[in-house]
Amino acid sequence: MKPKCCTDKNNRQEVSQTAELLKIIAEDNRLKILCVLKGGERCVCDIWQDLDIPQNLASHHLKVLKDAGLIDSRKEGLRVIYWINKKEMSKFNSLLNKFLQSYE
Repeated sequence: MKPKCCTDKNNRQEVSQTAELLKIIAEDNRLKILCVLKGGERCVCDIWQDLDIPQNLASHHLKVLKDAGLIDSRKEGLRVIYWINKKEMSKFNSLLNKFLQSYE
């Protein structure tokens, strides 16, 4: 008998969404960026220096996280400030927990 998460169309879609988000945060630098942003809003100039990676690489990863809806940003003059999108992160957390709890 197949588990419900594999046979129900809505559950398959949730599993697919969860897998896509896991792929995004599975990259080391993206996960590190999320950890940095857990401490509060940060400018890209601070993020790339904290992670000791080139600025353009930090910007690339920030764009991927923003496109996924996990972070948000605003411009302040020439600086771009980033923070965790708590609403979307909460949705992702719920999806992941729902999937993991189906195995208990």
